[in-house]
Parts: sequence; structure tokens; C-alpha cells
Amino acid sequence: MKHTRHIQHSIEYIEAHLHEQLSLQHIAAQVGFAPNYFHHLFSRAVGRGIADYIRQRRLCQSALLLITTEQGILDIAMQCGFESQEAFTRAFKKEYALPPGRYRKLFQQDATLTYHKGESTMNMTYTSPSESPIEGWFLSGTSMHHYAIELDGAQVHTGRQSAHLYTPSTDQAPSMAMQEQQFGTLMQQFQAHAYRGKRMRFSGFVKTSAVQQSCGLWMRVDDRYENVLQFDNMHNRPITGDCDWNHYAIVLDIPPESTIIAFGVMLVGKGHVWIDSLRFEEVGLDVPLTNLDPDADLPAAPQNLDFEQ
Repeated sequence: MKHTRHIQHSIEYIEAHLHEQLSLQHIAAQVGFAPNYFHHLFSRAVGRGIADYIRQRRLCQSALLLITTEQGILDIAMQCGFESQEAFTRAFKKEYALPPGRYRKLFQQDATLTYHKGESTMNMTYTSPSESPIEGWFLSGTSMHHYAIELDGAQVHTGRQSAHLYTPSTDQAPSMAMQEQQFGTLMQQFQAHAYRGKRMRFSGFVKTSAVQQSCGLWMRVDDRYENVLQFDNMHNRPITGDCDWNHYAIVLDIPPESTIIAFGVMLVGKGHVWIDSLRFEEVGLDVPLTNLDPDADLPAAPQNLDFEQ
């Protein structure tokens, strides 16, 4: 989409300077836009204004510090950009429905168990929502035994948990050829009836570590015969390597004959990918589609029929 890279660059800048003084004017200058216009672009893409986004990210960082360190609440408040412990407590309680001290007491022991459980305890394959540790989501793909999913309280964008799709370190590495072909996906699917005739955006925040091949969000729309009507898997803009939290989006039309919508995150080859703060929402027809056109690379007419070219 037109300003996607500018939004992503601004988020990269925010994440790198989260504990410093940040202003709308300064962030907009990083991407070369007027402050008010960029605030409009950012809000429309991410679903919240820049100040709210920074505040939420700082509160998320403070929640992690509360349950993973012994730092005082005032120290955490100052580190996360709040002017006083009182202001921090009000904001934290509004976001997490608990004051910081109570939050620490309730979740600190649980966090210790979570962060030190090790990957081996999650080296399982879940092939249906009823078996999945993540409500409403399940693991699928070409080589599911090479992948695992879990809720992660250590890598979080907003709230208390993110979803984690990864290849366990205990997994025996397949051949390079197989690595290039295999993939796992954390996904869900649902009826398309309520969304027919609409343009829908599936978006959210993604973080990666040691992704050797590629990963990305994906979304697919099928008819009753399982014909693909619309599809995008970020094949033309993949995420690789180590990337901090950033915002990505897929925009597809839902044709009248649609019956099933599926979406999720895909990991090709080895690595770790986390997703959080997902949204599925209707957007206007002025928002560009990301649908991958299978005919885009084909010529418009026959070529070189006399073999003289």
C-alpha cells in the first residue's frame, strides 16, 4: 500500500527510542511528512494515534518489567516515560484492570514458570482448534511435525501474551531442499457470509527471530467449491531474519460468492515469528488491494511466433 513503508519506518524508529522523549513532530520528520497528515496516516493504518501507540507500548514494557524484574514501581514508571508513580498507576490500571503492585503479585510467579519452561515442553503438533493451546487458532502446513505454537508472555506487543510459531531447537534439521519447501502456519478460518461485498483488512504486529527463509501474514478467500477467489501471503514483501515488532497488513475484497475466509501467519523454513494486536476490519474502496494476481507476470499477447526475435 502507498504509505506502508513510511508507517513501518516510523514504528521502527519508535521501537528503537521507546524510552526516550518522542513527539509527533519528531517522528513525522523521520519519514518526511507534515505532523497532522502523518498522524492521520498512522491512525488509519494502525488503528490508534501515535501518542496512544507509544503509551500502549510503554505500558506493555512496564508490565514485563513488573513480572520479570525486582525494580521498584517508581523506577519502572520513570523508565517508561511517566512523570510520576501516580500517573503511571492510573494509566496501568486503565490498561490492565489492576494496579501495578497487584499485577506483579498475581503474575510474577506464573511468569517465572512460563519464561523458564524451555521449548521441549511445547514440542507438539496441534491440528485442530480443540487441540490447540491458542483458542480459536490451530497449526497447519506442509510439515507440521517441524513446527510448534504457543502463547508467549515474554515477547509481547500489547497486553500480556502474543502467539508464537516456531521450529523447536530440538527439531532435527531436514535437508536444505526440504527446508525451502516446508512451512508451518498458525491460522483460523470462518464463514464469509457477513463480509460478502466488503473490502476487508487483516493486519497486526509481527516480530521475527532467525527466520532463514521467509514469513508473513496471509489471507485467503474461497468459494463453496474451494476455488481461490482472493489471496495474499506477502510473497512479494516477505519478512526475513531478525525484525522487531512492526505493522503489516493484507487487504482483500470478499466477492459475493465467497464462503470461507482463512488467515494467519506463515513461517517458511526455520525460525521464530510472533504475532500480536491483530485486527480484521472493513476498509473503504480507496484502500489499495494487496491481492496477488497470478496472471500479473504473463505477457499481454503471444510472443515471437516466427522464432526470429
